[in-house]
Amino acid sequence: MSSDFEGYEQDFAVLTAEITSKISRVPRLPPDEKKQMVASVEKELEEARELLEQMDLEVREIPPQSRGMYSNRMRSYKQEMGKLETDFKRSRIAYSDEVRNELLGDDGNSSENQRAHLLDNTERLERSSRRLEAGYQIAVETEQIGQEMLENLSHDREKIQRARERLRETDANLGKSSRILTGMLRRIIQNRILLVILGIIVVITILTAITFFVKGH
Repeated sequence: MSSDFEGYEQDFAVLTAEITSKISRVPRLPPDEKKQMVASVEKELEEARELLEQMDLEVREIPPQSRGMYSNRMRSYKQEMGKLETDFKRSRIAYSDEVRNELLGDDGNSSENQRAHLLDNTERLERSSRRLEAGYQIAVETEQIGQEMLENLSHDREKIQRARERLRETDANLGKSSRILTGMLRRIIQNRILLVILGIIVVITILTAITFFVKGH
């Protein structure tokens, strides 16, 4: 499981490095090449999103006790992805302004105002997206904690049940031992009574024999 995650990590690192390089080159390219570069970056961003989804699925399959480290790495990758998308949006807005200016001949001030307005809206959307992502991460972590607590409670319940079973077995064994000891004590008492009776009979027999012997003389 971790080997698959690390493989996706390597692919994501290579892809994001390539996207970063292309985004930085967009402003310096001629219009035709800019259009091709923007389309290429859009495609690679989609591939990066798919990689993140695969990595997220892999993390969900990892046992809860080992999931924390991978969740932190996923959070970092998602933040990196968000930054790339923000940089690309800014670059694309600048590219759109250039194309519109070339087609409509708008003046620079209007273009700058629109660009600032669009950037402001983009930043607001990014902040909202980050807040939603943080809320999602909190929900996921809460779910993980709940699962761990349920597993611990289940283990504790099994231990208590095993302890009760051992107590029942111990009680049963003690009952058997008590009955055996009672039987042994009863037999000992009976044997002692028989011995006393036999002793009395022997004494009486001896005394009777002595009496007949004395009378005979």
